[in-house]
Amino acid sequence: MLTLSINGADLQVDVPEDMPLLWVLRDVLGLTGTKYGCGIAQCGACTVHLDGVAARACVLPVGSVGQRKVVTIEAMKEHPLGQRLQQAWLEDEVVQCGYCQPGQIMSAVALLAQNPAPDDQAIDLGMAGNLCRCCTYTRIRSAIKRVAQA
Repeated sequence: MLTLSINGADLQVDVPEDMPLLWVLRDVLGLTGTKYGCGIAQCGACTVHLDGVAARACVLPVGSVGQRKVVTIEAMKEHPLGQRLQQAWLEDEVVQCGYCQPGQIMSAVALLAQNPAPDDQAIDLGMAGNLCRCCTYTRIRSAIKRVAQA
């Protein structure tokens, strides 16, 4: 039995320690906002925060999480920066298919928490590894800048 801190709540899960955090979130806890994309940490759809740092849940064994705080996209509705980014996403019409957006927003929140005024290069670096098959990268950058400048 493992105890995890997820979105501010301590939850116990009875799962193998080598199970990826993504499957614990989605299949065991029903937090389906975090998406499966590639399974090899290359697309960013599964991005969550571990103690405020963006991490890929698809390759992270749940047993390695330890006492670190896990935050998922479901918690962003209560997070001031998450709220502002979601609003900017709407205003800049970022979403097309929407599949990658939870991971994109999680990476953007981590980026802006670390660097509140990123330039284009910092945005590109901070968002690297988050793939958008609809190619809304310029809109994503615009939304991030909108929040940074507010």
